[in-house]
Amino acid sequence: MPLPSVVAAVATAGVVFALVCVVLLAASARARAGASRRAHRLLAAGAAAGALTTAGGIAASIAVQEHIVHTQHEKTSLGSLLALGVAVSSGLLLLGLLTLPGAAPSRPGMLRYLLDALVIAAALWFVGWVAVSEPTRVLGDRTPFWCRPLLIPAAIAALALGVSVITAMRAARPRGPLVRVGTGVTLAAVAGMGLAGGVCQGMTALVDVSAVALPAALGLVAFAARGTDRWPVAPVPEGDDSPALDEELSRRGSAYAFLPMAAMAASALYHLVRGGAFDMVGIVTGSLEGFALVGRQFLALRDVKAYAERLRDREAHFRELAHTDPLTGLANRRGLLSALEDEQAPGAEAVLLALDLDGFKNVNDMRGHDVGDAVLVEVGQRLRMNLRPGDVAARLGGDEFAVLMWARPDEATRAASRLLRVLGGPYEQETGTVFLSVSIGLAGCATVPDVTTLLRNADLALRWAKSHGKNRVERYDVEYDVKLRRHTELEHELRGAIDRDELHLQYQPVVVLPDVRPVGAEALLRWQHPRLGKVGPDEFIPLAEECGMINRLGAWVLHQACHQLSRWLAEGHDVWVSVNVSPRELHASRYVDQVKDALRAHRVPPQRLVLEVTEHAVSTDVEELIRRLGDLRETGVRIALDDFGAGYSSLGQLSRLPIDILKIDHSLVVPQMVRVVVELGHQFGLEVIAEGIGEQRQMAMVVEAGCKLGQGYLSGWPVPAEHFEARLESASSPARVVPVPEQKSDREQNAGPTGRRAHNVGAVDSSREMRQA
Repeated sequence: MPLPSVVAAVATAGVVFALVCVVLLAASARARAGASRRAHRLLAAGAAAGALTTAGGIAASIAVQEHIVHTQHEKTSLGSLLALGVAVSSGLLLLGLLTLPGAAPSRPGMLRYLLDALVIAAALWFVGWVAVSEPTRVLGDRTPFWCRPLLIPAAIAALALGVSVITAMRAARPRGPLVRVGTGVTLAAVAGMGLAGGVCQGMTALVDVSAVALPAALGLVAFAARGTDRWPVAPVPEGDDSPALDEELSRRGSAYAFLPMAAMAASALYHLVRGGAFDMVGIVTGSLEGFALVGRQFLALRDVKAYAERLRDREAHFRELAHTDPLTGLANRRGLLSALEDEQAPGAEAVLLALDLDGFKNVNDMRGHDVGDAVLVEVGQRLRMNLRPGDVAARLGGDEFAVLMWARPDEATRAASRLLRVLGGPYEQETGTVFLSVSIGLAGCATVPDVTTLLRNADLALRWAKSHGKNRVERYDVEYDVKLRRHTELEHELRGAIDRDELHLQYQPVVVLPDVRPVGAEALLRWQHPRLGKVGPDEFIPLAEECGMINRLGAWVLHQACHQLSRWLAEGHDVWVSVNVSPRELHASRYVDQVKDALRAHRVPPQRLVLEVTEHAVSTDVEELIRRLGDLRETGVRIALDDFGAGYSSLGQLSRLPIDILKIDHSLVVPQMVRVVVELGHQFGLEVIAEGIGEQRQMAMVVEAGCKLGQGYLSGWPVPAEHFEARLESASSPARVVPVPEQKSDREQNAGPTGRRAHNVGAVDSSREMRQA
């Protein structure tokens, strides 16, 4: 087959293959949308231009071989047309590569890619110019240094190679499809340049190779581009077109900039050493390299400034978040401290208000935390709306708030009273209206050394307000410090009082009226501290409740009282002992077993032990209290309701409570009330003890009312066990029969007006029982 026929066959196959690539890219464009569609359209257009250039190059080569074109001028003209086609094709392919998803994060990112690629391309072009210029001329006489139309496709080929390198280094993962597309674009540009150069020089072999390589490169572009959408592109982090990319690139190395510059410098030095000269092409190329580097550094500097600005904005945002309560939008504790330390106005007095919502826990428990959060949000809104400019409202946590005011204490007190009314108003919620009150503690900073002390003083005033009735404003007083120090010291010392043997019991007689003969005693806890002296029970008992020591103290009192009672019974005294029980002890799960263990350990008959429950316990949970008292009563001990008439219990509750003894509060020992209460207790089948008898007229009043048992300073002060025992000895009689508060038996039913069952065991010979035990 003649050579022109072979060339024609190659041309036909190459053009057909190139057209197939165009069809594939066009079909891919129709199947996609957005930026991906635009990219595939550009690639399809570039492939079409490449197919036409291939066909034109083959045709030009045949014309040269058939001597249709025989002058060098005609060859140069055909090469110029082919170079133009190669430039158009390579340019479209290059734009399509940069537009593919994942190639460049944004348009500014595309500009950076181009500048970085231009650095590489200019260096490659300069090295190539040195290679083909005098005196190097690596191809000798066939060096196409005079073929000016090849400058444009050669530049585009170099730029395509630079873009491919930068894309391989900086594109989003996975980069494989993009790298293959970039390789295809670069090969297509190089093949097109060989096609045009072969026609210019009349090199048929170069044209044939290029005619095969160009369609093959277009095929690589087509198939690689179809695969760019098959893999999910990793999300580009925010600011990926910022110095973050430069940092990533610097971690991988800066060869993309330093190696081209080193190659360019070495080529220029070699060119000068060999005696070469720089013409316009070399000067323009070197200048282009410099401008590319300067432009890239300018963009990097601008990005650094923008990145620093974003960092400042984010820092300010995070600082605001760190000083703001996320629920209410008020300042948090850190924000309040910052306001106290950094924003103090010169010459102004600062006053700190500590606020606490009374009963807010019940809102969360009964209505749910969503309603509680909504109430807290409204509290924050009311605070903001009722403060002056410059005042700082903060939520310290939970239902605790604080307000920093730049005002005098008197003015701040008036403002606090106004807040008391504003925050105490009803809170309308979807589930109903919520009613709350607020307690406020106020402290000034005029005399405090630091912020910590100011916060402590305000919190101390708040605690004082809550402990004295709530829903009030309290200003800090130095006396609070004294009481707080004593409170803290007592709590610390109380924890070791039992181990140090500082506690003891005293016994106040319960006597038969009117002869004042002791038949029982109430065990009362006393604390004698070696340094603090006598500490009253009204001071350390509430403290024990608060710090969780009451259960341990109660257990100690129970065992001590049972131990002493067992000794008196063994000595033949007919006596019983009562022990006070706190609500927390009563609701403890093991308290019934604890009572049983004490009775068993000290061998005390159960009916000789009386457990006194105050009316305050009745006010907490009546149903649970009835169950607990019923369990205790089944052990055989007797139950006394202490301080009856203090204002908690009702007649309905009294009829339901499983009790045996009713102790009348001293406030009811008056002519108008004592007879009614005594008769009421008898109607319920209860023994009645009148408390607080301190005068003869009160004793006469109680006796006249029919009350047989009494207790008070007139009949005996609380005394140590040995003193009470001496009184028992002096009051002893041969009969040894003493009336005691009755406990009714389950088998003996004495139906009173209420219909409740009562127990009656009569007199007890304790010495006989102890001997039997």
